[in-house]
Amino acid sequence: MTGRTDLELAKFALAGGGTVLVEVDGSAGVARANRPGKLLEEARVTFENAVGQVRDAAAAALAEFTSMTRAPDEVELKFGIKLDAEVGAVIARTGVQGQFEVKLKWRRDDVPVEEDVVEE
Repeated sequence: MTGRTDLELAKFALAGGGTVLVEVDGSAGVARANRPGKLLEEARVTFENAVGQVRDAAAAALAEFTSMTRAPDEVELKFGIKLDAEVGAVIARTGVQGQFEVKLKWRRDDVPVEEDVVEE
């Protein structure tokens, strides 16, 4: 079995102790890991802090949709998270144009579910 030899990893510290390794895109200034063909970089933030930044963005988006004049019964936010050793977590580009997929649903007893999908 032939594996990739250009794998680059970032090591994120966990707040409760320990670490998690995450595959990242190449960047300058990485140090060689113990295994040949793999690069390892220490992340500047903890895993929880990195993911927390994206969580805060998701909470802000949710607050906007639930504060609509006629708030939806359901809100579904879908987006990818890309981890970076330098900046933490970023919202990954998931398509040609948008990073978010938003699905809003309104329910009425006498009418089937109404859906509105918005891509940003």
